[in-house]
Amino acid sequence: MEEKSSGKTFRMAQGISQVIVRSVAGKSLTDTVRECMEFCEWQKWVARDSKVVLKPNLCTAVPERIEAANTEARLTAAVCEVLLERTSRISIVETDHVRQTAEQVFEASGYGEIAKKFGVKLVNLSKMPTVGCDCEPVGEIHLPRILLEGDVFISLPVLKTHALTYFTGVLKNQWGCVPRYFDRIQHHGHIHELLSSLHRILQPRFSVMDALVCVEGRGPVFGPARRLDLILASRDGVALDSTAMRLVGLDPNRCSHVVIAAKKGLGRIDAQEIVVNGDWDAHATKFQPAPKDWANTAMFYLAKHRWFFKFILANDRIYYPVRSVVQFIRRVRGFES
Repeated sequence: MEEKSSGKTFRMAQGISQVIVRSVAGKSLTDTVRECMEFCEWQKWVARDSKVVLKPNLCTAVPERIEAANTEARLTAAVCEVLLERTSRISIVETDHVRQTAEQVFEASGYGEIAKKFGVKLVNLSKMPTVGCDCEPVGEIHLPRILLEGDVFISLPVLKTHALTYFTGVLKNQWGCVPRYFDRIQHHGHIHELLSSLHRILQPRFSVMDALVCVEGRGPVFGPARRLDLILASRDGVALDSTAMRLVGLDPNRCSHVVIAAKKGLGRIDAQEIVVNGDWDAHATKFQPAPKDWANTAMFYLAKHRWFFKFILANDRIYYPVRSVVQFIRRVRGFES
């Protein structure tokens, strides 16, 4: 992989990509995380006193959904514990959602304890200074300066199905780096191309995927939870996403943003170009894919209009009754867990 410069030279070098798959069943989570990070040669990327940015997937503050939908706090803590051997300049970042702040999600997910124990920073990207970045195909998008000025960016996604993008892993987790929720809504029609552009800009040095408790079916939040007790990691985020999909019986070629990133040379999608270090047969399973979500599709189409976002999506008096009706229809059709 080429070294980071302007963000325009990020292409995978010729050869193969490697992905590690490890079970934590009966093992120390910290030791397993360390093994995965060493597999990714973390010390090669994290110099002494580096500024490291960790991006977990923290998409809900609803208590009963946190275990499956959010990156497990213990996994993020284990990553911090290893990184502290070389640097204490660690920031864990997330953005506001339409009905919950990053601070609320941090607290509900146990990240406040991580900050206290290890002295790391919890950063709300929605409150940070931004800089304009060329993000194909929509042009300039403002991203938090902390992401671009850090020395090392590391993605900590959860293995989940997704009702709109088929799958969410390393690349989709980076959608949460766009600080303004309305921007994420407004540009959802170009999400697959934008996820590829964000991957080029952010250039995660390696990624550690939380497959301890996952989501199948109507993910990324409301699908059934599936416990796998696995951790996956790689220096190639595209290969990691592709391998994770194959591991749970999903087809990477149905995940448009991963296909686009691979075509742009940002990682490898073909199984013959990826070497998996782990007991594949012992861990391979089959997830229920996400059904076509007509309600979310319609919502994101309409929400690109500011009037819909302001008066309906962000209006609790209208949104919650409509959501109750949609959830009832989903239960009748068997789409709601």
